[in-house]
Amino acid sequence: MAKASSEVEEVLSLLHPLERAVLPHISSCGTVSELSARSGLKDVEAMRAVQWLENKKVLIASSSTSSFITLDENGKNYLRSGLPEKRFLAALSDGKECSLEDLQRKGKLENDEVGVSLGILKRIGAITLSPEKMLSITTAGKRILQAGTAEEELLGKLGSGQLLVSSLSPSENKICDEFRRRKRIISISTKTEWSFTLTPLGKQVAGARLQARATADRLTHQMLKDKSWKSAALRKYDVTTPVPAITGGRRHITQQTAAFIRSIWLEMGFTEMTGSLVNTSFWNFDALFTAQDHPVRELQDTFYLADPAAGKLPSDRKLVHAVQEMHETGSAGSTGWGYKWDPDNALRNVLRTHTTVLSAKTLAALDKDKLPAKYFSVARCFRNEALDWKHLFEFTQVEGIVVDRNANFRNLLAYLREFFKKLGYEKIRIRPAYFPYTEPSAEVEVYHPLKKQWVELGGAGIFRPEVVIPLLGEDIPVLAWGMGFERSIAEHFKITDIRNLFAGDLKQLRELKAWTR
Repeated sequence: MAKASSEVEEVLSLLHPLERAVLPHISSCGTVSELSARSGLKDVEAMRAVQWLENKKVLIASSSTSSFITLDENGKNYLRSGLPEKRFLAALSDGKECSLEDLQRKGKLENDEVGVSLGILKRIGAITLSPEKMLSITTAGKRILQAGTAEEELLGKLGSGQLLVSSLSPSENKICDEFRRRKRIISISTKTEWSFTLTPLGKQVAGARLQARATADRLTHQMLKDKSWKSAALRKYDVTTPVPAITGGRRHITQQTAAFIRSIWLEMGFTEMTGSLVNTSFWNFDALFTAQDHPVRELQDTFYLADPAAGKLPSDRKLVHAVQEMHETGSAGSTGWGYKWDPDNALRNVLRTHTTVLSAKTLAALDKDKLPAKYFSVARCFRNEALDWKHLFEFTQVEGIVVDRNANFRNLLAYLREFFKKLGYEKIRIRPAYFPYTEPSAEVEVYHPLKKQWVELGGAGIFRPEVVIPLLGEDIPVLAWGMGFERSIAEHFKITDIRNLFAGDLKQLRELKAWTR
């Protein structure tokens, strides 16, 4: 008993003023709404007190949700003036045929009410419509007009007050379903009622005399001034009370990752490349030695613009001629593609399909006296892909190039290993591969510690002479690599569907940890 008394004393010393306000009434109430009425507190204050008392194991709270039906704006109007279908029938009650326009005027019906009433009354055989579009009432319609309808009866019930959905009969539920498909006849709301029961400890706390245990909720300036704090009983703080989670503002996880990757390349002495999302096919394809009849340029892979459909060729005519010559006849040992290059095809505007277009523009504008040079980009690209759990039609590509007369394939491997190591991958392997812009080419794979398998993350190589010579004027080694980082992000945050990266789920974004490697 001494232990129980000690527990009671501890609970009493932690009570908030709201908890003290409800405690004298808690034994005689079973719901929060009753507790609110008895204590004089607002519903939200009584609810808060119940939650705190539950945390102190004074009571056990539970909730039940009920749905209620009430009349909406049109429902109230129909209760006064009658349902539209009933007014429709009343306009035909004289037995004479009537046009739809005359009937609408006589029945004082809105346009939408006419359509609804016509459908309902034809379905139940209350009216007929002649080939000349004349309406007349049937015998069944006259009976309905005299006897009334179940719909009217339900409207009358709702006119007396709200109804519990659970109290409706099957036929009334069917009518409600019909009303909900119509315009503002009824509205359905839900209400959650909280109830509680006292625990054995709660019964002891509720029976304690609070008057003899008056406590101060906070230490005030006046108490310090008059030194009354020395004799005051100050309420203890309950550090176990649950508090709302606080989430600060931060960048989207894709932006966090992009910023981190930028920092890696900047630390390694690279300069960032930027450029327009829209480019001509000259820069997106031709400058990268992609043949004009290559399937990758077709609509199944590329988003072409309708307006403006075409752009302009570069003002440097020497550059344009060099690209054309490389496609038609080749150079420096290459035979080219051997077809007639079409400048109109090169003018077509596209949403860039890769960030290599930035590399092409950078090489074309490069001052060769300032070599070696290193560039990178972290930018959006667009592909006409089928959207699924592992493919997006808009994605972020990480691109990098190193232009150096003395660069070789071993230097490329070193850059790649250093980057992926900084990205947090311990096990890295580089395998031979094929890519259209580079020769030799390689794929970068990292070891997935959970799946216990190697996963491809990017491609790399040395730009082919057919790409470099038209842009730089001579064949200088250009190390190049690229990777899409959405899959890496998904793996890092354990997101199984890549589409969820951009779902706008605030709960997910708040709970995900910041990008760290």
